Amino acid sequence: MVRLPAPGHRVVVRYLLPTGQATDALGELLSADETTVVVDGKRGIERIEVADIVAAKEVPPPPAPRPRAR
Repeated sequence: MVRLPAPGHRVVVRYLLPTGQATDALGELLSADETTVVVDGKRGIERIEVADIVAAKEVPPPPAPRPRAR
């Protein structure tokens, strides 16, 4: 199993799609067990099979929004 931080931290998880193409899930780690990792990101909640994971790591919080130009 890949090493992930405790739930509640922001992570990026690279995993393989059924087509063999790789994609990333970026967001808050909701849970992780021996078979499934759950990430809540911009695309919604993603359930990822551990067998499909290529890499994973904790990432820093997103940058603060920029002020709008007038």
